[in-house]
Amino acid sequence: MHEMSITQNVVEICESSAGGRRILAVVLEIGELSGVVPEAVEFCFEACTAGTLAEGARLAIDRVPGRGECGSCAALFPVRTYFDPCPACGAYGVRVVAGEELRVKELEVE
Repeated sequence: MHEMSITQNVVEICESSAGGRRILAVVLEIGELSGVVPEAVEFCFEACTAGTLAEGARLAIDRVPGRGECGSCAALFPVRTYFDPCPACGAYGVRVVAGEELRVKELEVE
């Protein structure tokens, strides 16, 4: 499960940004097309924060829906997979404009 190593990296990023202060809450953005399972990150979070500045911190996950832009007609539309055609004109080669995110959005410290 790669979510364990991802969660460990998130905790490291949070600790380096916290300036030695205790971390109370973390808000992550996870895109639907990122390949990361939010429920698995939630499951790993408690184990990865044990003994760190983030131990006991609240975790909130903002899920970012996939959105694409058609290269042919410039339509914007929801995307569930990388191979969805444009619903307006049927063209392929859609550019993903949202949904690949995986980032620490907010960090609350003491």
